Amino acid sequence: MNTKLLSEKDIAAAAAILRAGGLLGIPTETVYGLGADGLNSDAVRRIFLAKGRPQDNPLILHIPEAAWLERFCRNIPPAAYALAERFWPGPLTMVLRRRENVPNAVTCGLDTVGVRCPDHPVTLAILRAAGVPVAAPSGNRSGRPSPTRASHMLEDMAGRIDAIVDGGPCGVGVESTIVDLTAPIPRLLRPGGLPLERLEEVLGEIAVDKAVLSPLSPGEKPRAPGMKYRHYAPKAPVTVVAGDALRTARYIRKNRGEYTGVICFDEYAGQFPGCAVEAIGPAGDKAAQARRVFEALRAFDGTDVTAIFAQCPGDAGLGLAVANRLKKAAGFQIVDLGEGEP
Repeated sequence: MNTKLLSEKDIAAAAAILRAGGLLGIPTETVYGLGADGLNSDAVRRIFLAKGRPQDNPLILHIPEAAWLERFCRNIPPAAYALAERFWPGPLTMVLRRRENVPNAVTCGLDTVGVRCPDHPVTLAILRAAGVPVAAPSGNRSGRPSPTRASHMLEDMAGRIDAIVDGGPCGVGVESTIVDLTAPIPRLLRPGGLPLERLEEVLGEIAVDKAVLSPLSPGEKPRAPGMKYRHYAPKAPVTVVAGDALRTARYIRKNRGEYTGVICFDEYAGQFPGCAVEAIGPAGDKAAQARRVFEALRAFDGTDVTAIFAQCPGDAGLGLAVANRLKKAAGFQIVDLGEGEP
């Protein structure tokens, strides 16, 4: 298969691929997604094949506006519309009870479905032109760092899908926040581009699922993408070093080897001589870190690096999402040095 690279002007061609049951790379504000007609079970199954994605890892439906919710979801609580009014289009996925027209291939047999409205004008135009919801996980091979540029996606998906629409670099850089609205107390299933603190402004109390901070136990079924499996990983093993930034930098300097890669805050980029270094933004700029984290993880794959250390931000704001991605890339291999004086 020859994977075409489409431009932002190729809306009709992109929509035609989806309607014909093809696979399409779509730009969003978070990461690039691998999309198919969400009502076409055969097309959705091809997403799993193209990615090498586990068959129990559910997908998210992308829609162009909140008015589409009733088409695919039932028993929608008022909180869903309050969130949509405040944060859509944007990096928020809501888990709701699904209608019967949503295929099991999308939900992996769950009675719920994740739905979001992406904040990217090109993909919104494609959704409207196609007239169907688009099921789309991140556009990488399963387990790899998510793509934040069309070129990243082409690295993983060339020859596997019909086309990729180049919509420029992603502005947020980590996937959407996922909140489950089917429980008595809303539950955060995945931290992402919308900070937990902003969700709390609308919802009040929110429970945080244990999968945000640690892996699921064997046999547990994930209720949303990214909960169960090792994700976002480069070829070299990653160790996350959490705690005070000065202390984590000192630990990495002491423990670095001959072929070590380092993901660090900008202030510490010059402190690891002999290492391949990827700076992801100032220690206090979580938005910059979110935009850069996946690109940094990918950067080491073209080098002779055999091990990677990563400085980890704190959990406030977007730091929770960045830390979650780094920890999953590391398979939760974490050195926690605490937040005291270095």
